[in-house]
Amino acid sequence: MSSNTDVSQVIVYLIEDDAAILKSCEQALMLEHFEVRTVADAGSFFAIDTPRFPYVVITDVNLPDACGISIMKKVLGRDPDVPVIVITGHGDINMAVDSMKEGAFDFIEKPFSIDRLITTVRNAVDKASLTHRYNALASAAADQMPSLIGQSERLQKLKQHIAMLAPTGVDILINGETGTGKEVVAQMLHQLSQCPGPFVAINCAALPENIFESELFGHEAGAFTGASKRRIGKFEYANQGTLFLDEIESMPLALQAKLLRTIQERVIQRLGANESIPVSCRIIAATKTNLKTLSDQGQFRSDLYFRLNVVNFYLPALREIKEDIPLIFNHYLFFYRNKYPGSEQRSAEQGASASVLRFLATHDWPGNIRELKNFAERVALGFPFQDLTGGEADPGALTLAGLLEKTEKTALVDALRLSHGHVAEAAEVLAIPVKTLYDKLARYGIQAGAFKT
Repeated sequence: MSSNTDVSQVIVYLIEDDAAILKSCEQALMLEHFEVRTVADAGSFFAIDTPRFPYVVITDVNLPDACGISIMKKVLGRDPDVPVIVITGHGDINMAVDSMKEGAFDFIEKPFSIDRLITTVRNAVDKASLTHRYNALASAAADQMPSLIGQSERLQKLKQHIAMLAPTGVDILINGETGTGKEVVAQMLHQLSQCPGPFVAINCAALPENIFESELFGHEAGAFTGASKRRIGKFEYANQGTLFLDEIESMPLALQAKLLRTIQERVIQRLGANESIPVSCRIIAATKTNLKTLSDQGQFRSDLYFRLNVVNFYLPALREIKEDIPLIFNHYLFFYRNKYPGSEQRSAEQGASASVLRFLATHDWPGNIRELKNFAERVALGFPFQDLTGGEADPGALTLAGLLEKTEKTALVDALRLSHGHVAEAAEVLAIPVKTLYDKLARYGIQAGAFKT
């Protein structure tokens, strides 16, 4: 059967201690234009600086220094996408079946024909090549199309709401702590809306107040000192697209009235101009604070808050979706292993180490996804554990009792945060008596008043 795969692009590693079999297999595969590397034992194979995927491994079961099944497990532990073909001796059919259960791509029983070998290897090479191309396309698509990573119920519902509201063009307010992915959600809404215009992002906290109005609304030549020519503002530039206003709580009060008028009437006036210019863009605002609290305190216009708060998305912090942490970590670990050549070997053992897994489970992740992403990058680069965690101690000694205590403290703090420090409401959230909650707060030294807003 012919194949569209360029077999020379996938290296085939052959591990066989029988010199005659090794030589005949090598010659047969090379005649079919396979790129072949041969070794006589497991130690020689693992001493090789193996390339980045795609590649294929063929190993005999009975080798002088190792069992072929253990070699296969180690290879698949490094990279589960590698097809491993196991060569078994006559009568080892049970071992062959076991190897398939453990993840082998296929097995060949001695004595075997050259045609059988070539067909099996060609199928394995095709699989490796296709998997490599799929991974590359998936990685490229992930770069182009932002997405929320996770399978928790909260994220699933959020994704459903995003998909449902994206085509409507309705303005949206996104709430979430720093690093939870507010801009990712805004980009998802924009791309799923299929609006022809651009996605334009502004960080309101990063703009000096004296240029804020010009940046948003534009200006005419001569509108102020230094305005030598007309400048189009972000509202006009985002025409038929999306304007994302991040950290909107930082917008100067004086400009909030002008923003409110623009949102309501969909017109702007450039600085120094008299005419009104229609604008057509979706407005997505994001905040890491409680805008209602700020408006009650007079630090944010209440009318603008109510206008923005028609549709509100809340992005959970990582501590609220702990079940998604391993999935998010593995996503970024895969990304950075592909980004940095050779990193998959440096980080393979580190990524699955007990220290890293315990850290994923016990760390509070105050920086949320941004912090977890940076952690995955350091793991991919093969940093020692202490460097991975900024010197934080290895939680290896943490007992089950310690883990339960840590989980309980986190639940208490989250309940108080949700109830804004009201103990009775927090007790109701936790479904425990108020007295029990007071006892637990006293035990852990947690002050309910610290969460009142």
